Amino acid sequence: MYILRCADGSFYVGSTVDLERRLGQHDAGQGAAYTRRRRPVQLVYCEDFPRIDDAYLREKQVQGWSRAKRLALVEGRLHDLPRLARSRTGGSGG
Repeated sequence: MYILRCADGSFYVGSTVDLERRLGQHDAGQGAAYTRRRRPVQLVYCEDFPRIDDAYLREKQVQGWSRAKRLALVEGRLHDLPRLARSRTGGSGG
């Protein structure tokens, strides 16, 4: 699972079995339509998983997060994640 910072400052969350190849695709404009319109992109975070389906589940989880929560993950502020989940969902976590 990986997070890219796009040229417009937005984040793109994806998953792949070959991160280096996928980053090359994004850079060449062959990645997702979202990143094609927002190049250049920069890898700002990644997590490794033994199975692609685990990476995909994590991708979907992080895609549901607020920008503030994604930024905390990217910046390594893991202690802020529970508070940011509560502030967005009214206390149920996320």
